[in-house]
Amino acid sequence: MRPRYQRLTGLDEALGRVRELSARTVLFDVEPVVAHWDSGQEALDEGVAQVLTRAAAIPGVQVVCFTSNSQRRPSAQPATAGVRVLYLASAAKPFRTSFYRGFPRPGAMVGDQVATDGILARRLGYAFVQCCPVAGRVPPGPRLLSLLGSLVRPLLFTRPG
Repeated sequence: MRPRYQRLTGLDEALGRVRELSARTVLFDVEPVVAHWDSGQEALDEGVAQVLTRAAAIPGVQVVCFTSNSQRRPSAQPATAGVRVLYLASAAKPFRTSFYRGFPRPGAMVGDQVATDGILARRLGYAFVQCCPVAGRVPPGPRLLSLLGSLVRPLLFTRPG
């Protein structure tokens, strides 16, 4: 049976879904969930800090991992008490899974792209929470990935009934 997925429009909804899933590990796609593709260093740093604070407040969360296929990194390694925090740039989603081995289960992947984030979630056995918070211009690459994702989504996931 194909796992279910849910498409949400904002971070509040996505974090609510992570709470419902009782996830112990949460992976966050950096662009655009944490910071918009075209944003600068300050927006990335603020986004990471905000998302980390909110995710770490969810009962049972033990690992928060920010993951991006870009080379972009925060100014400082994010950290918070009581939660293991990682930031993976150039993560090669969905191909490389070794980064995530050994994380506590159950897990959830919060991201915008079925073709990268969704497939990674499926490979790891995690729930996929598709979060599409983007307002404004979407670069051509992510736009193309979204079209590809709309084709593969019915093969990988079912929508909740």
